[in-house]
Amino acid sequence: MTVVLGFIAAMIAAGLWWLSRQGIFEKPWLETGESPRAPGPAAAPSGVGLGTFLVVVGGLFALMGSALVMRMGPGDWMALRLPGLAWGALAPLALASAALEIAARAERRGEARLRGAALGLGALATAAFLAAQLSVWRDLAATGPLAERLGASFFLLIGGLHALHLAGGLVALARAALRPAGARLCALYWHALGALWLVMLALLGGAAAGIAAFCRAVLT
Repeated sequence: MTVVLGFIAAMIAAGLWWLSRQGIFEKPWLETGESPRAPGPAAAPSGVGLGTFLVVVGGLFALMGSALVMRMGPGDWMALRLPGLAWGALAPLALASAALEIAARAERRGEARLRGAALGLGALATAAFLAAQLSVWRDLAATGPLAERLGASFFLLIGGLHALHLAGGLVALARAALRPAGARLCALYWHALGALWLVMLALLGGAAAGIAAFCRAVLT
């Protein structure tokens, strides 16, 4: 539990840092003379909104990770053996994140063709990741009733919520492809979701058992 609370605190700290970078804590009505801060895209309301949303999403996944760790204590818990495809699906997710980073940099340089191609690659790689996740869910569901396998149930719950966030991101990605801006925010969103899924997958793959054992040893 302490580990999860620390993760939530880190997410809040990162969110506050992000919001401070957007200028949300500034008080221009108290300033005199010319402000040294020049307005720019970093101060856009969309950036503030995304930063706030990511803090909320990070807290939600941290709570689910906490529930996973605490639920592993009772004796009816059975370790989850993840299919190899669950780990292999990290490759298209990483490719999508890298493609959107390229798109963001191309956007800054005004390279419209590279930006469009990178956005398209990012969307295709994300679709490949979602297809791989669907295959993993089918494999887990085919091995027996989910109610009797809590690990598989947690995987479907957490993985489904993560996939839902990515599907929503694809809508924003489609909008960014039709406009000259937005790739930077899409890249940040994909980076954050990729990092969150890597942590959740590590917990589901066995790291949560070690954390649960450590917490029990400390508390007892």
